Amino acid sequence: MTNDTSFKKSLNLFDSTALVAGSMIGSGIFIVSADIARTVGSPGWLMLVWIITGFLTLFAALSYGELAGMFPKAGGQYVYLKEAYNPLIGFLYGWTLFLVIQTGTIAAVAMAFAKFFGVLIPSVSESVVWFSLKFIQIGPVDLGIYTIKQFDLGFVNFGPVQIVAILSVVFLTWLNSRGIKEGKRVQNIFTTGKVALLLLFIIIGLGFAMNANAIHLNTSIFWDARQHMKGAPIIPLTGFAIIAAIGMASVGSLFSSDAWNNITFTAGEVINPRKNIPMSLFLGTFIVTILYLLANVVFITVLPLRGSQDGATIMERGMQFVQNERLATATISGVFGDYAAMIMAIFIVISTFGCNNGLILSGARVYYAMSNDGIFFKKAGNLNRKAVPATGLIFQCIWASLLCLSGTYGQLLDYVVFAVLLFYVLTIAGLFILRIRHPEYDRPYKAFGYPVIPVIYILLATLIMAILLYFKPGYTWPGLIIVLLGIPVYFFRGKRKTEIQP
Repeated sequence: MTNDTSFKKSLNLFDSTALVAGSMIGSGIFIVSADIARTVGSPGWLMLVWIITGFLTLFAALSYGELAGMFPKAGGQYVYLKEAYNPLIGFLYGWTLFLVIQTGTIAAVAMAFAKFFGVLIPSVSESVVWFSLKFIQIGPVDLGIYTIKQFDLGFVNFGPVQIVAILSVVFLTWLNSRGIKEGKRVQNIFTTGKVALLLLFIIIGLGFAMNANAIHLNTSIFWDARQHMKGAPIIPLTGFAIIAAIGMASVGSLFSSDAWNNITFTAGEVINPRKNIPMSLFLGTFIVTILYLLANVVFITVLPLRGSQDGATIMERGMQFVQNERLATATISGVFGDYAAMIMAIFIVISTFGCNNGLILSGARVYYAMSNDGIFFKKAGNLNRKAVPATGLIFQCIWASLLCLSGTYGQLLDYVVFAVLLFYVLTIAGLFILRIRHPEYDRPYKAFGYPVIPVIYILLATLIMAILLYFKPGYTWPGLIIVLLGIPVYFFRGKRKTEIQP
């Protein structure tokens, strides 16, 4: 079994920043604002959702910089949790990362890749399902304060979209098994390309597609919050209802801004990690946050936010009911006409492919660290002749592929965001624990704005989790249960006193 010194130090500051930004930018920015528009119902509140998400992401990244400087080891966040708390908490993160967070995100991004690939190749259509099966149906479940409606713990859909999604995961897994240099080369190319294309989208939107009528309509309702979900009546939002709506709407924006922490997983391969990881965390999250905010400015200057589900034209449907959630396509349709769908499909295919390369590259490093601690499959702790954890990549590939067959983009999104927030809160709280317990640790970088910024993050993220638990229990409770199921698994494994074998 090899150790961290066997990794090749290959990632410089540019590579690390490309991994942060490239892992964040997928398809979400071009899709989820439609759902946010339905949930909060006004341009001002939509922008506030993205601003809050941007600040939360930056606050977390600034806090993680201190942890990355203290523990520049492969495994990143898993190591931070283990050191701040105990091996059980570290295991629960790794367990959830493998079952839901990393593999669930890979599956969701792969499905988005396949969905937009279908725009280019019509035979790859979501409407074509060769085989479908639902099972383990539960509900309603009375939890006392509220009732969870009927939901499925599992179902399988199999068709051309699932095949394309799985093949993309398999290909990127193979590519990254060939070495970190191959993986970073692909990441740099795709990240540079999609940042440039996103900038081009913003320039086209603000320079050529602005619509005076849309601007007038959106300005007149800028802070008038009204929820209008599909098939439901319009609900005016006031008081706590607005806060709750922001919390629910944040699911999409947080998912679109996630995976920035993946660079910490690859610390064993970063050149001068104590300096480059904190810097890349800030640069990557800052760049993406600005791009996301500008993209949403484009949306609300081109399209009216409110619309009708039965609208015949893009303007009548508005952001809320844009066809197939393809908000970016509708935004540039006035400039490119019938070619808009094809142009955006090409961009999103490129974007999601690059995003998944970063996710697949990074995730296996956590399983490697867990294996070396004796709490994951033993072979995942081995590096191949290219100095990468190829077996861990294969385990990740298999499970992510199975997740592609079950659930939908939205359902995987809900599962992932709650689990991610839970461990982000625990990790940032670990800053305070480590400052008290181990003041002697070398801290080449100290968290900016400590203790105010970390406390603000913890409070806001906890509020969002509470809102999701109450208003979206059908998805968030199963996510929490997945985390808790890791406890008996951890102690059962310890009782056996043997390493888990594949």
